[in-house]
Amino acid sequence: MNIVETLLNLIQSGLGGLAAYLAAHVLLCLLPAFFIAGALSALMPKEAITRYLGRDAPKWISYPASALGGFFLAVCSCTIMPLFASIYKKGAGLGPAITFLFVGPAVNILAISFTGVQIGMDIAIARIILSMIFGILIGLLMAWFFKKDDKTHAEESNNNQLFSAQAKVPVYIIIFFLLLLGTLLAGTLQIGLLRDVFFDVLIPGDWPAKLQSFLNNLIPPDLSLGIEGVSVHGLFLIGLLILIALSSLKGFKNIYEGFSTWTYVTLGLITLTLIVASFSVRTGEQGLFVGFNGRLAAEILLLSAIWWMMAKYFKAEERQEWLWETWRFVKQIIPLLLVGVFAASIARALIPPVWIQTLAGRNTLWANLAGVLFGIFMYFPTLVEVPVAQTFLSLGMHRGPLLAYLLADPELSLQSILITNSVIGKKKTAVYVILVAIFSTLSGLIFGWFIQ
Repeated sequence: MNIVETLLNLIQSGLGGLAAYLAAHVLLCLLPAFFIAGALSALMPKEAITRYLGRDAPKWISYPASALGGFFLAVCSCTIMPLFASIYKKGAGLGPAITFLFVGPAVNILAISFTGVQIGMDIAIARIILSMIFGILIGLLMAWFFKKDDKTHAEESNNNQLFSAQAKVPVYIIIFFLLLLGTLLAGTLQIGLLRDVFFDVLIPGDWPAKLQSFLNNLIPPDLSLGIEGVSVHGLFLIGLLILIALSSLKGFKNIYEGFSTWTYVTLGLITLTLIVASFSVRTGEQGLFVGFNGRLAAEILLLSAIWWMMAKYFKAEERQEWLWETWRFVKQIIPLLLVGVFAASIARALIPPVWIQTLAGRNTLWANLAGVLFGIFMYFPTLVEVPVAQTFLSLGMHRGPLLAYLLADPELSLQSILITNSVIGKKKTAVYVILVAIFSTLSGLIFGWFIQ
């Protein structure tokens, strides 16, 4: 095989992996998740969370609040550090601040939903539960190890407004958030009520079969490597995504100046994409079979309720802030995600499976420690770690070490270590890194034992 053929095969692998991530089941995960993250960031009063992180707050309140703070504030691995630095410098206790730092990226709504869809809900749920339990333990240990320093820090912090302010979450925001969450669940849950097709509509012709044959030749499916290829349905959805990307550049860029025609066009295209993604579509010799299912009905009802609530109950400033925060998450994450997925798919074709199987193919102490060490030296932004983890899984990595990697990646990167050091000092950072490495390894071991 010459160099040109090798490069062509690698490009096909990259495109195949990228196409799989742009398929319907991913769209139904990612689009709602971005809107949920934007709503949490823009509409959730931060004082409702941070007021419970002060050193003097009861431990049974401050530590659970710290563990849940990442979810309600929609923080990811790149935004957790400035938030951690801010709340600590303004008087948060060392223990609650450390718990927030560790758990925040792990319970980020984007990461959890994407992990569940692409790798499995077992990993997603374990990531939430174990990170919260061990995050609280790490925080308690740090507070105990450095209780004198923590007391001095609390006395020196004279700006405690962040922890004394009170804020309530309006009922309409809670309902709005639940509707957004409903679109995510309706699009990703694999239950009969949502998945089963009520009836099919046939679009006759031989063009779907010919188009599918062309797509298979262009990007050959390879299930052994987790490459699903491109379906006719997926091709239409990719086209809609391109239209969304183009229209959003004008629709969301100057959103604070008010809704423009392009804003409404973008929102309409997003709605249309979610609805199209909800159909059950299959290609046959007779034509294209379009199936109507419970997922489609649920998405239509939920999306209708969301846009109705946005128009009736939200102020213009709230609508603008929500869409701007959503757009900010998209700009920050999507380019990295696309590049990361493409690169991970190429790596999947290059890395011999025996390497991964030998290093982390079993649920051993050393295999889980290897997953943690990889997270230190090979940092990936939020969501990019998911396709990387899926690559390892397809190459033979055990799910225990895989979880250890997913917990360690956002916490123990060299960048995070350096920033943490600048906030709490070398000694505390060293102890924190050791504790995270230990508990991430334990998380992988425990999870691995349960799924044996």
